[in-house]
Amino acid sequence: MKFKLIIFVFIMFLLAPLTINANHHQAPIDKLNQISDEALQMVKSTRYEDAKKLLEYFSNQFLSYTMEDHSFTMDELRIVTVAHNEAVEATTSTSMGHNERINRVTKFRLVIDAVTSTHQPLWTEMEGPIMTVYGGVKEAAINGDNENFHTRFNSFLSLYEVIYPSMKLDLEVEKIQQLDARINFIDHYRPRVLAEAASQAELVALENDLKNIFDEMTEDDADPSLWWVIISTGSIIILTLSYVGFRKYQGERELRREREKNRSRELKD
Repeated sequence: MKFKLIIFVFIMFLLAPLTINANHHQAPIDKLNQISDEALQMVKSTRYEDAKKLLEYFSNQFLSYTMEDHSFTMDELRIVTVAHNEAVEATTSTSMGHNERINRVTKFRLVIDAVTSTHQPLWTEMEGPIMTVYGGVKEAAINGDNENFHTRFNSFLSLYEVIYPSMKLDLEVEKIQQLDARINFIDHYRPRVLAEAASQAELVALENDLKNIFDEMTEDDADPSLWWVIISTGSIIILTLSYVGFRKYQGERELRREREKNRSRELKD
């Protein structure tokens, strides 16, 4: 029992510094991420004025951060600036619909996550909706359903536009260019895609490209900094189980010895 208590205390000792460091203070980069998320929640709740104030606050914080830390590339700064401007416009426009406002601020939210996160980015969570809509595009094309094809492909383009800036931050230029080429071909030659089996092959190729990209981005989402904790804690658990098994084996062996002694005494008596 004492040994188990010692092991428990030791594990807590190992994990305590991680908890303390995580809660001690919020890093500036994490603060930017949080502000973008709060702005999105404000827009979803139709609190556009509050969202605008948060985006203005973000702008000041982002400028301060970039002046102190020059870790962003020019491409990253450009993409963030464009996404931020579109998000601000979404909170001030009187003619923009609610769904379009959400899409614009979501785009901004995903961009900030892409430049601040080191592991699986949020934009990969859009895989389900995008692949579902795209499946409808392919089905409509195969069936020759003209109206449904145009409607579904336009919906796909709207969703794709939301994650496109974030993808540009995380993917190689060659992959983005390949996606652009396939999407532009399908968009520009819609009548051919509906009428020709050869052109419909581009639909299948684009679907495979999208699947591969999502699969690659979600393959390894574990934080490498946690592996030491996982390995050390796992080792402790294995040692604990081994020790308990060894103690149990020793106890059973002592019990057998005691029984044999008792039997020997009984035989002698």
